[in-house]
Parts: sequence; structure tokens; C-alpha cells
Amino acid sequence: MVIFLAGVILILTILWDTFETIILPRRVTRNFRLTRFFALSYWIPWSAVARRLPEGRRRESFLSIFGPLFLLVLFAFWAFGLISGFGLLHWAMGSPVRGTDGIPGFWTDLYLSGTTFFTLGLGDVTPRTAAARAVTVIESGLGFGFLAIVVSYLPVLYGAFSRREINISMMDAHAGSPPTAGELLKRHLQGRSAQTLDQYLHEWEAWTAELMESHLSYPVLCYFRSQHNNQSWLAAMTTILDLCALMIAYAEGELRWQARMTFAISRHAVVDLAAVLKAVPLSRGVDRLSEEDFLKLRKLLAESPLPLGEGDAGDQTFGHLRRMYEPYLAALSNRLLMPLPPWISGKPKENWKGDKTQDGLLSGVFE
Repeated sequence: MVIFLAGVILILTILWDTFETIILPRRVTRNFRLTRFFALSYWIPWSAVARRLPEGRRRESFLSIFGPLFLLVLFAFWAFGLISGFGLLHWAMGSPVRGTDGIPGFWTDLYLSGTTFFTLGLGDVTPRTAAARAVTVIESGLGFGFLAIVVSYLPVLYGAFSRREINISMMDAHAGSPPTAGELLKRHLQGRSAQTLDQYLHEWEAWTAELMESHLSYPVLCYFRSQHNNQSWLAAMTTILDLCALMIAYAEGELRWQARMTFAISRHAVVDLAAVLKAVPLSRGVDRLSEEDFLKLRKLLAESPLPLGEGDAGDQTFGHLRRMYEPYLAALSNRLLMPLPPWISGKPKENWKGDKTQDGLLSGVFE
């Protein structure tokens, strides 16, 4: 009886975990989840190895394997758990099978469970009682449905990943790589108009909302790396939050209003994602904005056509806004090993230029 209950509990646990991970379209707030525990157990040694690698291409290539490989390992873990659970049910019923040369036991039951789950239909080992046949039929249907759900899950996951990466790739020309708020502000104000910047923030408001929805439903997407080593979804969101903080603190008019809307959804996203990944906010860390860079940003704002407010009040607001999101960004950066970009870059790189021998020519044309 104990073995039978253990099998039932194992099957129900795997099925519920699969339901929450793949089918349930909302964040699970329960502290313990099998998938989350399995992900952390897998990520801790993986990230420990990555930290020993030098920063750059080798580390990013190693980290980029984690997300897709974890999915395959997770699917195998679920399948093995279900096969083992049904194998325990057969074993608890006295291994009622025929077709084995020796005395049937747990390994025979596990073999029958595996061939049934993957709907192989070999027929060399078959159940011989009504209860065993019923369990076999249930497992066969369950295995077929499980494989169908897993197959349909991957296109949804990679579709969300592709939509996320579109804006990140486009940001390269707008803010450089890695992107910075200072470079984004500078390039958008070259036309002496704040309208394009307002529209840009509006587009990123929608992007952030979609990212929050998809990454809360499928947290494994947080571990998927971008196409280029100097880009990431976390760096892109950091740049947008930095720019919004600047606009809210120092700008006036419609641009400030749009910056508030984009800041609200972006801050909401980083807080919720930090909670899902169990990344504790880091109140103390390296200050990303030096006094020198801050003065450069203020000079850039002063030379822009933007209507600006009072400096002292803006400085207080700016500091308050930074404290609202930077601890969560630092926690996510530490957990995912995704470096945060600076506020301003002296010589930004752009991936779209590609061939280094053409950088000088392209810079002369586009500047």
C-alpha cells in the first residue's frame, strides 16, 4: 500500500508541476515548486563554473547553453518521474505481467511502464490482470498527451523569445551595444525633437508589458541569452529605466508623462521577475553612475531642446527613482550573470556595423 501511494503521489506531483509550468498562464506564488527547485539545483553548479571563466565570448557561449539544455533535461526528468510512478503502481500490485523469462519485479514493471508511456507497443511484456491493464491504458493516454503538450510548448516559448529579441536588436542602432541611457538620449535628440523619443518610450512600454507576461508565465526565458554577447534583455530594460528616470526627474510636458508610464511597467517587471527568480534586492553594490558621468548627463540635458524643470528638486527625484529599481536590477544581474550597462559610454560599439575595417567609413557617413 505504501508503494502504491508513493507511485500515485509521484505521478500527481509531476502532472501538477507540468500543468503549472506549461499550461497555467500566470505566476505561481507558492514558495516551493518542483521545477523551480530543479532549476536552481541545475543553475547553481552551472553558474559556478561560468564564474570561473573569463568574461567575454567563452562565458557567454557557455551560459547560452543553459536555457535550451535545461528544457531538455526538465522534459526528461518529468518523463522519468511519470514512468517511475507507474512502474511503482505495477510493482505494488505484485508485478502482474507476462512475457518475462524470469521472475517479474520492479525492473520489469519499469520497462513495461517505459514502453507504454512512449507508446512503443512492443508487446514482449504485457499486463495480465484487469487492474494492470487499466493502469497501462491510463499511462498510454497520459504519455501521448504529455508528448503532445511538450511539442506544442516549444513553439510558444521560442515565439516569445523571438519577439523579445526584435526590440533588443533594434536598440543597437539607437543606443549602441551595450546600450546606455546617455547614448540613447543623445541620438534621439540629434533631430532637435522630443517627439521621436516619446514614441520610442511608448513602444518600449508595450515591449516591457509583453516581456513581463511571457517571462512570468515561462521563467526559463529569463535564462535565454541574446544573439550578441554585449546585448541582453536585462541591459535593454536597464537602459529604458535609466532614461525614464532622467526624463521624470528633469523633463517636462508629454515626454515626462510617457516616461512615467514606461517606468511604471518596467519597474513592475523587474520587481516581479526578481521575486520569481528568488533574487534578493541588493541595497549595497557598485554605484553605476559616477559623479563625472552624472555631470555629463546634466550637460547633455542642458544642451537638448527638452523643457527642463528645477535642478534641486530633480536631483532628489532622480535619486529616489534610482533606489526604486537599481537594487532589483543588481539582484537579477548577479543571479543571471548578465552585466548591467553603464549610464553613459565614451565610445559605444554598434553590432550592425559588423566588419571592423568599415567602422571608420560608416561612422563618417552616419554621424
